[in-house]
Amino acid sequence: MPLIPEEAIQQVLDRADIVDIVSLYLPLKKAGRSFKALSPFKAEKTPSFVVSPDKQIFHCFSTGKGGNVISFVMLMEKMDFPEAIRFLAKKVGVDIPEERFQDRKQENIQQQLYEVNAVAVEYFSNILLTDKREDVEKVRMYLKERGLSLETVQLFQIGYALEQWDGLIKHAQKKDIGLRLLEKAGLIIPREKQDGYYDRFRNRVIFPIVDARGNCRAFGGRTMEKDNQAKYVNSPETAVYTKGRHLYGFQLAKDSIAQEDFAIIVEGYMDCIIPVQAGVKNVVASLGTALTVEQIRLLRRYSKNVVMLFDSDSAGVAAMIRSLDILVEEEMLVKVASLKEGEDPDSFINRYGADAFKKCIEEAKPLFDYKFDFLAEKYDPSSVEGKARISAEMLQTIQKFPNAVVKAGYLNRLSKVLGIPEYALRQELEKLEPQSGQRSGQNEVSTKTASPQKRTVEHNILKLLLEENSFIAVTRKDVAVEDFQDQKIRSVISKIYDLFDQGKSVNPTGLINCFEDEEIQTMVSGLIAEEEAMIDNKEKMYTDCISRLKKDRQKSYRQTLLEQIRVAESSGNHQQLEMLKMEFNKTVRGL
Repeated sequence: MPLIPEEAIQQVLDRADIVDIVSLYLPLKKAGRSFKALSPFKAEKTPSFVVSPDKQIFHCFSTGKGGNVISFVMLMEKMDFPEAIRFLAKKVGVDIPEERFQDRKQENIQQQLYEVNAVAVEYFSNILLTDKREDVEKVRMYLKERGLSLETVQLFQIGYALEQWDGLIKHAQKKDIGLRLLEKAGLIIPREKQDGYYDRFRNRVIFPIVDARGNCRAFGGRTMEKDNQAKYVNSPETAVYTKGRHLYGFQLAKDSIAQEDFAIIVEGYMDCIIPVQAGVKNVVASLGTALTVEQIRLLRRYSKNVVMLFDSDSAGVAAMIRSLDILVEEEMLVKVASLKEGEDPDSFINRYGADAFKKCIEEAKPLFDYKFDFLAEKYDPSSVEGKARISAEMLQTIQKFPNAVVKAGYLNRLSKVLGIPEYALRQELEKLEPQSGQRSGQNEVSTKTASPQKRTVEHNILKLLLEENSFIAVTRKDVAVEDFQDQKIRSVISKIYDLFDQGKSVNPTGLINCFEDEEIQTMVSGLIAEEEAMIDNKEKMYTDCISRLKKDRQKSYRQTLLEQIRVAESSGNHQQLEMLKMEFNKTVRGL
């Protein structure tokens, strides 16, 4: 999808009044200078959903969700940022220009490939459902023996590719579809030693891979030949398909995932299809690979809770273990379900039924328990070497949790189950922290967490900067970004300073667009939506908060110096020790 020019995004924000857009979804009632409604995200009796027409933001106090008009549409329509911009642009009459001719050409190719894939889906499906040939009848019997009903076959648009070199080619020619377009869709392959092409899928059960909007992007084909080593053949990457960005069955599962507030992630096509047929609707398949960041972010639009259910063989377990840390980095809440050895969701449901499958999901282990049990089988937890190996791999996961309280809780649990002093585990964890350097493509600012009192001061400063831009210049001059200990506040302050340095205006709705992090978006909207009675004298409050922040900075600096003095004393570095003492005395005299 082509890039959307920044000017067009600003135009959409200027024209899309948040009150008008929210009113399309919720009945708003005037409440002072704001509007209120019952939360669309949670059942409640007292309205906690607030819309500020002045600041053009919304905030739901019962769920903590908040943002600007784009954020609201993304949440309500389950869209990503570009989709929400285009959605709003149509509503408010803003034309989204294409930036380059190449972009227009690319978008046109994508639409053509969707249409070609749709023709292929229909072709494969019609063969399976209506063809009278003996080999097709065998395929129908095979699917029936696997437990698939006719309704399920139609729901997932499952088809069959005949054992022919040019079956799809001939069908496409009747539809006036050119060979080059079929090749770009990954449906045919050029011959090596002679001119011409042949069908990629032959004598295979076909599983269309469909996106959230119902567009077929690719295909998977399972062989019907017992001695064929390539059990599955999948579409190559194309202009509409990138491996690792899509989830099989997602178009059917997304609403159930939102309703149930969790997704079940399995490996293969049948592992997804059979549970859905059995009434478990919130199931998607990772298409046989470890989860990717793109797949996780697609799920996160609908729920932050996942239950992993990969095959119990070594490959499945390895893929699941690799996926766990990525899920943690993306701040998903993870559990892991296990089936009997040798079983997968497909065979398990056919053998034991849907109720037994649902029970396995309900009994899914929290991530910590699953990974620890896995490592305890792999290494001897009673030996020193085993404890070291287990703790090393557990700490790799623990250090990825962004919440310091969660980290501390898991460290405490690991200390107890291994019988290792917590301080020793913390020392090992600190060795790992610098290696976490980047997370999801963004720089980690700091691992420090502000105390509640400091957090309040920092929140108040940020609130004042958002409400009164006149405070930005003096704050930019006197207070460094590093003086803010709360990571998320620090990120917002840094962005405010950047905008100020560039001579750009700073406003909440524009600032929210600068961040993909939902927690930062809701923090900004929450600060703006707070009652303003506490800030009668903003000048005085600003002065008090800045004074407190500077005192905290000095206190932190003195603590750092004291630590350095202790190190210099223990190492016998007398010259360094004297310099540090002089610096410390300066800070004390400055009190």
